[in-house]
Amino acid sequence: MDDRDDASDDGSETDGTDSGDAGGEDGRDGSSSENGSRRTDSQTVALGDASAAPGEVARGWLSVAELPTGTSERLPVVLVNGADPGPTLWLTGGVHGDEATGVAVVQDAVEALAGVRAELAGTVVAVPVVSPAGLRRNARHTYYADEDPNRHFPDADAESARPPKLQERIDARLYAAITGETVEGAGRSAAGGDETAGADAGGDNGDQAPVNPPVAEPAGTGVVADALIDCHTAGVGSVPFAIRDRVLYGERRSEDAAVSLSDDLGRLVDAFGFPTVREYPAAEYVEENLQRSTAGAVLNEAGIPAFTAELGAHSVVDDDLVAAGVAGVVGVAVELGVVPTAAVPESVGEPSDVLDPAPVEFPVRRFRGPTADVSGLLRHRVAAGESFARGDRLADVVSATGAHRDSVSADRDGYVLGRSEGMATYEGDPIASLAVRDDGDLVVPREDDGA
Repeated sequence: MDDRDDASDDGSETDGTDSGDAGGEDGRDGSSSENGSRRTDSQTVALGDASAAPGEVARGWLSVAELPTGTSERLPVVLVNGADPGPTLWLTGGVHGDEATGVAVVQDAVEALAGVRAELAGTVVAVPVVSPAGLRRNARHTYYADEDPNRHFPDADAESARPPKLQERIDARLYAAITGETVEGAGRSAAGGDETAGADAGGDNGDQAPVNPPVAEPAGTGVVADALIDCHTAGVGSVPFAIRDRVLYGERRSEDAAVSLSDDLGRLVDAFGFPTVREYPAAEYVEENLQRSTAGAVLNEAGIPAFTAELGAHSVVDDDLVAAGVAGVVGVAVELGVVPTAAVPESVGEPSDVLDPAPVEFPVRRFRGPTADVSGLLRHRVAAGESFARGDRLADVVSATGAHRDSVSADRDGYVLGRSEGMATYEGDPIASLAVRDDGDLVVPREDDGA
């Protein structure tokens, strides 16, 4: 269904042409007091070179870095500005370049919501591809430093003696646009007159002087998030699920504020309609740098409800899971108050039309393991989506001739999210990604070391 022309006051949809400069008369340069704002009544919203008046859809680009060849690294942007003011929902995908279904969910969800924009109260901001450098080679990591781009978002507690590298600066610029916060330690967006990007990427700075210390400043007008869904995929053969991070308290926020934030997050995750898997305990969460993921930073650094949707396997678009993901996004938009229930497009079903319910009734959290005690070839005995009890055999390790070497058993109850890729395993390698029983708290001190 696509009735966008009929849904708008004037049927307009714009497609920005990136000039590499987001400044101009609409106040999107770095000096505007409107930068990083939330939408007010009858306000045009803008990000990068995309600008949408109430009742309009706009497509464009947000420049986040200068490349050595002199061109800009640009992120695609779609703005759906509802006819009435209300909350702002951000949708991001493709932070890992091989996670195709996540990209497709963001694209199709924004199309569905654009079709009913005359009924919307608020704004949808979509960035379908957060990592173009990964997408271009269908790889999880970018070629800037061959690192995970989803572990470099801002964390005020992170310490480093070196200046931030390019991926960290790109992530900081996107984070500043999402949250409306100024980030110390990263350069301003190339779109807004970046004074460091040329040096970062090996290009020519010309007359520009370096910023010391460099910062990422809020970008856009009326686009600060009230909630965010970051769309991913997991391993080969993985079942879909939504990850609910624990909310950390301490210097950032009080325990009471963390409880309120966690409650808000829980309502949105429930509205998404996928089986919910809680994130690792706090100590492991921080050790894995997940507080510096897209959703982790927006939630635990900025205090904005945000979660990750894991949409099956990577590299190939799964059309059934796209439909389920779109239904989940629309469910969140309804819960947030962006979309009235009566305005949900007829083409949008329920996630349960596609997904099986979780095979266990108790709360679960992510767990990588158990690990193999010997090297060999893995033969899994429990499929993704199947439950197990403590003591059940999950896999056998055999030699290359097929002779049995060892068995790997579960040390707790849960179910299999996905198997490890490949057959070869070494001592200490985790054999699967599991959802295991979780009796831990959803609100915890940052330094909590509980299991």
